[in-house]
Amino acid sequence: MKIGVKVIPGAKVDQIQTSIGNDLKIWVKGQPQEGQANRCVIQLLAKHFKVTKNQVKIIAGLKSRNKIIEIKI
Repeated sequence: MKIGVKVIPGAKVDQIQTSIGNDLKIWVKGQPQEGQANRCVIQLLAKHFKVTKNQVKIIAGLKSRNKIIEIKI
């Protein structure tokens, strides 16, 4: 399954909000330095979809706030 994600790094709490369609808006505590925010996004999505972190992969947008995530269920 592939989903579009908009990430807001440096938030006070980790949170996922469903937007229109399959897109998600995600707030993470991690900063956008050295991949910290990306690791937080992967961890949060794995917990949300009840899969392992290895099943969640960022396939586009590693250095962007807009990402495409692939989740292997």
